[in-house]
Amino acid sequence: MTPHTGQMGRNDALRAARLRAGWRTIESAAAGLSEHGQQLLDDRQFTVSARTWRRWEGDRPGWPAEETAVVIHDALGRWPEDLGFTTPPGWIRPEHQEEADVNRRAFVSVTAAALVAGPVAPQHVDPALIDYFQQQLEGHYRADMFLGPHDLIGTVSAQYQLIDKLVRSAKGETRRGLLRVGAAYAALVGWLYQDAGDMDGAAFWRGVTQEIAMRSRDPHLIGYSLVNQAQVRTDLGDGHAVIDLCEAALDDADRLVPKVRIMAMQQQAHGASLTEDRRSVDQLLDEADRLLPRVDDDLPWGNACRRTPGYLEVQRATCYGRLGLGAEAGALWSQVLTVVPETARRDRGVYMARQATAAAVAREPDRALEIARDVAAVALETRSARMRRELITLERAMRPWHDAPVGRDLAEILAPVTDRS
Repeated sequence: MTPHTGQMGRNDALRAARLRAGWRTIESAAAGLSEHGQQLLDDRQFTVSARTWRRWEGDRPGWPAEETAVVIHDALGRWPEDLGFTTPPGWIRPEHQEEADVNRRAFVSVTAAALVAGPVAPQHVDPALIDYFQQQLEGHYRADMFLGPHDLIGTVSAQYQLIDKLVRSAKGETRRGLLRVGAAYAALVGWLYQDAGDMDGAAFWRGVTQEIAMRSRDPHLIGYSLVNQAQVRTDLGDGHAVIDLCEAALDDADRLVPKVRIMAMQQQAHGASLTEDRRSVDQLLDEADRLLPRVDDDLPWGNACRRTPGYLEVQRATCYGRLGLGAEAGALWSQVLTVVPETARRDRGVYMARQATAAAVAREPDRALEIARDVAAVALETRSARMRRELITLERAMRPWHDAPVGRDLAEILAPVTDRS
């Protein structure tokens, strides 16, 4: 290694960005960023030393001053938190100050769809409306597979609002039936927000689901609502919370229909994968598999185990991927993708992104690149935040090849999808 390149640091993300910018040495990077900052800020005093850049590429990069962060973003197209820097508490990208206000307004609209203030005018509520909403619900599930979340959130949340209004006038069994279907609608809205990447909205609607389930006194729905809460915790990477919620759902497992027990066990397996407990992953999914033939209820919600081809194989492959078992996960994904229909583009895209990551973990970068080409197009079409997160995970798995042609090709393919600048 020459004295001009400096010692190899641990911040590979910044180093890769430097090389993409054409700065082959740390000295040239420091000089290039200094010049860029002087032009951008109209400040001839703005400088970054080679010593500072060398620290940035080390194992303790720290955090640059705010104006330096802006210059880094303008020069490299990424904010420091995407380049391996240690994000300080309270940091909000300058461009996101206004976005934060927009998000707060959006969250107000999320809650407004669920919480209608004040009394409503009494009206007659026909019991046939329960069947009507249940039939509509199945249609929404199918549409979600084809469309993704953004086109359905408004429609489904508006129908929940109508159900909530009717519950306030309904009596007896009609009221309880509407509470049950209302919980299913709230759960679907929560899922749509989760798939869209809005975890605040998802957590709020999961809470609504749990409240309505408790009011319905339906043990199956209460268990289902706890699994819904666990799904959010899975996306947040909180494996212990996932296990806690699923164990709570299974506390009185004998009272639950097999479908709810299967949902709780497969979600608990995700929690086990987050805590690196492969043995529990396999035990839980094997037990859920033995229950699958017993699913025979007519409940209109939570039917993914019926509707999703290779349902438990999908869960096992996802868990194996988290555990770093690239070859085993890849083999499962190949099996799953032979039975998932082409029309289920969003789900296929998510599965293929996970398959690509498994290939990278198994040290098959060319295979990962080949799969990623197809996934990127689906991600742009569906605007699924889940798929985007999976592709960001793929980027991390492909870092060993970031300087190779396959790594540069991947960066070009994924830039329209994963660039958060």
